[in-house]
Amino acid sequence: MMSSSPPAGAADGDMETLPLAAASDYASVASTFDPLLSSSSPPSPPAPAASPLSRASSSFRSARAATSEYSYIAVSDPETEAEAAATSLVPGSVPTYISYLVTSARRGDHRRHSVRRRFRDFVTLADRLAESFRGHFVPPRPDKNTVESQVMQRDEFVAQRRAALERYLWRLAEHPAIGTSDELRVFLQAEGKMPLPSSTDVASRMLDGAARLPRQLLGEEAVAPPQDVVQPAKGGRDLLRIFKELKQSMVTDWGGVRPPLVEEDKEFLEKKQKMQDWEQQLSSASQQAEALVKAQQDMGDTMGALGLAFVKLTKFETEEALYESQRIRAVDSKRIATAAVKASRTCRDLNTQTVKYLDTLHEHLGIMLSVHTAFSDRASALLTVQTLMSDLASLQSRIEKLEAASSKVFGGDRTRLRKVHELRETIRATEDAKCCALREYERIKENNKIELSRLDRERREDFLEMLKGYVTSQASYAEKIVDGWETVAEETSGYARRSSNDATY
Repeated sequence: MMSSSPPAGAADGDMETLPLAAASDYASVASTFDPLLSSSSPPSPPAPAASPLSRASSSFRSARAATSEYSYIAVSDPETEAEAAATSLVPGSVPTYISYLVTSARRGDHRRHSVRRRFRDFVTLADRLAESFRGHFVPPRPDKNTVESQVMQRDEFVAQRRAALERYLWRLAEHPAIGTSDELRVFLQAEGKMPLPSSTDVASRMLDGAARLPRQLLGEEAVAPPQDVVQPAKGGRDLLRIFKELKQSMVTDWGGVRPPLVEEDKEFLEKKQKMQDWEQQLSSASQQAEALVKAQQDMGDTMGALGLAFVKLTKFETEEALYESQRIRAVDSKRIATAAVKASRTCRDLNTQTVKYLDTLHEHLGIMLSVHTAFSDRASALLTVQTLMSDLASLQSRIEKLEAASSKVFGGDRTRLRKVHELRETIRATEDAKCCALREYERIKENNKIELSRLDRERREDFLEMLKGYVTSQASYAEKIVDGWETVAEETSGYARRSSNDATY
């Protein structure tokens, strides 16, 4: 390899008169440094060895997954299937959908269960979990993304959805309560198509609610059954209950009337406010992380473009070289070009690691959707209790008025007395419903407390691993880039010595 330093005692003017070396000498140099002139692809930078922190991050995620009931979950093999002919709105056309092969294995069981599921089945699973695990931080399912499915390439969209569905199932499996649930087990192991029960069919609920409303208004179904009050009124199950709870909410929020039961858990209210503040900070950090990834990508692209520009400049100067000094400058330019191209690749590798670690910000930002849903479950359950307590107070007031009016009639008013008896039966049923709703509210409160404690613990662990991994990767790749440029600086150190000598003269 030709040194960039000039021969001893040779001045710049003398270098221009040096004879050209054999072309084969330069060819060997070019094939070593020039990615364009080399017959083979330029050597890629060696893959960095996995750092202890990177291994610790992977082992931590595996350790968390090890607490679940499942040792293996995979979503693969997307296939296009035809809908039933009855669902087609256009004669002669058959609508299609994508189904995925969901494979799972329970821990300690060597058998693997494989079932076919479509996206609608995942929606059904999410609805069932939302009903069964109120107050828990249920991982949100992937969005339908109808717009993206029309804009993106079909294969790309299917691949992204497949990966998102697999991550969703793993999050469910790692949840301490959901991972052992029958809902998840049936979804992963039950053969055949997933049925859509009426309890999760919004259209059916609305029709049932509309059919029940006349009977409720006539007093035939004045009180919601206990099994209904443990679920939120939204969705159309009980339209009369929706109206009552809406009225209760307006009286409390706008009328300034203190409800019979209020949220008095100061610790929860403080944590709720902290979670709102945390979400704002998390959103800001997530946006900055995206800006950082974009900046590192631009740096890598710019460095690569610079390297290729130097390669083309070197090639031009080589072809036009008349003096030895031009060849030496060409070789040194080639060293700079190669270092720039390698630095570009290193920037891209660094960006991959940056996305890997800072993705924790996006993950926890997504968890906030679950937190809001759990807090909404708590507020909804409290509103149900408040509404039932207000109903009890209203019923008791009506009884008192009827008894007072009946007492003024000699022998009593049988019509009023019969109405009083009916109201007492209604009060008894309402009291039972209130007790069930109150137990559900207390259960949701306990679930909130458990989940907040779990989230605090996992957040500390996740962010510690994120920061350690991010800092280590930044330091490691920065050191690689510096080493590459230091090597070029040493190889081109002759220019610095000549500049020093010129300054001395």
